[in-house]
Amino acid sequence: MELLEVHLSTLPFWGDLNETQRQTLLRGTAEQAFSEGNLLEGEPGLLLLIKGSVRVYLLSEEGREVTLFHLRSGDICTLGGARVSDQLPFAPQMIVEEGCQFLAIRPSPLKSVMEECSGVRAFVYEQGSRHLVQMVWAMEQILFLRVDRRLASFLLAESRRTGSRELRMTHEEIARQISSAREVVARMIKRFSAQGLVESRRGSIRLVDLEGLQKLNQ
Repeated sequence: MELLEVHLSTLPFWGDLNETQRQTLLRGTAEQAFSEGNLLEGEPGLLLLIKGSVRVYLLSEEGREVTLFHLRSGDICTLGGARVSDQLPFAPQMIVEEGCQFLAIRPSPLKSVMEECSGVRAFVYEQGSRHLVQMVWAMEQILFLRVDRRLASFLLAESRRTGSRELRMTHEEIARQISSAREVVARMIKRFSAQGLVESRRGSIRLVDLEGLQKLNQ
């Protein structure tokens, strides 16, 4: 219980709660761990990712995936608590990309505390609004941005995130991230290689010309 409280105390609204409200959330919180490739099923009221990476995406009836956003260490997801999913014409899926550990607060205790504390309520709905903005941004990228720009943007962002020019990803993995087809990504990477922007190797891509990729991204 002490370890749970240490993690929950990092929530921005924790200091606004009285002892009874804190105990309500503590009793309604479960610590879970999943390895890469696992789907996160169910809908917690609030999810606090302690470590790892989770991809939130849509899956069409034809099996096509559209990446909406990522959750990484320290991120908080309130899609369930803000009831955002109930208002959407689709159901976002969550899959573990890097082995993760997280805390999940069940909807019922979270709702109870939200009704009593305006600070918690404001935080949950603000986070829900941020998720919606991320979803809209992702859809705008797919609808209005050329694949070469999306690919260049992703490669640069991933390089900054990992601190390396060597990205150990397959064409299929990249295609999932930018919501495109593997064949299209393979064709674009081949073109980037011919232009001297990247070097493609089996299972990895090395960014050679960051400035050139940045120009593509503008």
